[in-house]
Amino acid sequence: MSAKINQKEINQTVWKACDTFRGIIDPSQYKDYILTMLFLKYISDVNKEKRADYLQKYNGDESRTDRALKMERFQVPEHCSFDYLYEHRSEANVGELINIALADLEEANREKLSSEDGSGIFRNIDFNSSNLGDVKDKNTRLKHLLGDFAELDLSPSHLEREDVIGNAYEYLIANFAGDAGKKAGEFFTPSEVSTLLAKLTKSKAGARICDPTCGSGSLLIKAGREVGSNNFSLYGQEANGSTWALAVMNMFLHGFDNATIRWGDTIRNPKLKEGDALMKFDTVVANPPFSLDKWGADMAVSDVYNRFWRGVPSKSKGDWAFISHMIETLNETGKAGVVVPHGVLFRGSSEGKIRQKTIEDNLLEAVIGLPANLFFGTGIPAAILVFNKDKGKNTDVLFVDASKHFESGKNQNKLRDSDIAKIVATYDDFHNGKLKSGIAEDKYSFVATVDAIIENDYNLNIPRYVDTFEEEEAIDIHAVQIEIGRLEEELKEVQLQMQDYLKVLID
Repeated sequence: MSAKINQKEINQTVWKACDTFRGIIDPSQYKDYILTMLFLKYISDVNKEKRADYLQKYNGDESRTDRALKMERFQVPEHCSFDYLYEHRSEANVGELINIALADLEEANREKLSSEDGSGIFRNIDFNSSNLGDVKDKNTRLKHLLGDFAELDLSPSHLEREDVIGNAYEYLIANFAGDAGKKAGEFFTPSEVSTLLAKLTKSKAGARICDPTCGSGSLLIKAGREVGSNNFSLYGQEANGSTWALAVMNMFLHGFDNATIRWGDTIRNPKLKEGDALMKFDTVVANPPFSLDKWGADMAVSDVYNRFWRGVPSKSKGDWAFISHMIETLNETGKAGVVVPHGVLFRGSSEGKIRQKTIEDNLLEAVIGLPANLFFGTGIPAAILVFNKDKGKNTDVLFVDASKHFESGKNQNKLRDSDIAKIVATYDDFHNGKLKSGIAEDKYSFVATVDAIIENDYNLNIPRYVDTFEEEEAIDIHAVQIEIGRLEEELKEVQLQMQDYLKVLID
């Protein structure tokens, strides 16, 4: 038996496949082709291995094997399999053959690969598009693409670990976000930030976990893994159709077949409902778009779900709209964690009123400042807000300034494991009642009473609570005077030497 494929090998192979499209289309577009092909190759190889197993089990009985395969995760018609497409890679209409395969694969697995309105996850992907070049160039690229993936055996028995496919998918998404800048970065939260947010909102067994702006689903998956068992359920919604498709595939590749991922605008048209009411969750995590313009303020006043009873945010900044939605979808003991720009902490007007009411309702538990340049496409620093509906009698709020704790990178900074552990440990100590009001750790964390926050007019700007001012070292004037005198004497000696040198030159 051949050696099992490890994470590094699969990452290198799938990333190499990206060379097929480099320089032809934008990286934020070719992710659709690469990730779709990875998904197709995986389910084809799984199906092929299952068929071989059943044929052996039933002594070569094709009819019994076919019946057994109908009970498997995915139905893969013969002309939809990767092997079929690879065999026909030299056909003049190879792009059309791939499109047909994807469409029929969706039809054969409608409940899994389509949204509730019938739209399939491959609907925006066109392997026959003229964007891939003229007919000859396009066919050559698709032939190379199929050839690259043909090198990978993604059957379960050939993989070193069960999670290598899902991890490879995450690896690709992270690289696309880094390679494509802001446009691709919109669908991906850096892994370290996702890990931090998941640990801060750690869910218990049996939890319902939601990300209302789930992007490719990476943060949602991290939050699920923090449970420590498979006893949880995942829910997400994503407005961008292409990114929604990535999230659906991502869930299957990680083995979360029962995840519910909806396509639609969370503010204007929330899809995660029970009857006519919003679904309630134990945990809600999100990295919403920062200060989204035209987020839907026009409909917020008459919102049928009454999410904005504390106030309607400004039309040009939707941060508190997403926060309000998240809070209203928490159950009576639920917890939420959200990444926000720092303006959310101190902007006035309607945002100030919403912030005040949220604090008065004793929902805010922690404000955590992050280093700058952590996120793809933007260098601005962000913060994490943790909301808890089960704070009890504790009305204090934890402030953490972690802005100076990171590993510096050439293009992007990174939270180290030690940085994440320090933040989480500080939060856990506060959450468990181990930290008293006042300075918890000098220049790092502070526990503010609600009275202190009121004195600051409900302004949550972190420097108001965590004093990071560094005093300059006292200057010894006498020592400085002595040093100046010494330097002046040295200067006189140098000047005399220069004069001697000049006399020699003149003579």
